[in-house]
Amino acid sequence: MPLNQLFLRTATVSRAVTRSAFTASKRDTVNPNWFRVGLAFGTSAVLWGLLIRQHSVDVAEYKATQGAE
Repeated sequence: MPLNQLFLRTATVSRAVTRSAFTASKRDTVNPNWFRVGLAFGTSAVLWGLLIRQHSVDVAEYKATQGAE
C-alpha cells in the first residue's frame, strides 16, 4: 500500500471516530456567561495596568541612566 493512501485512510478514520470539542454544544448568545466575560475583561485590565506600570519604571530608569533627570 502506498504511503499517501495510508495517510489518507488514517485521516478519514480519525475524522470519523472523533468529534471536535468546540462544536459539542452551541453557545447561548442570548444569555452570555457573565462570570467568564468579567474574568476576561478583568484579566485584560490587570495586564494593561502591569504593562503601563512597567513602562513607567522603564522610562524612569532610562532617564536616570541618560542623566535627563
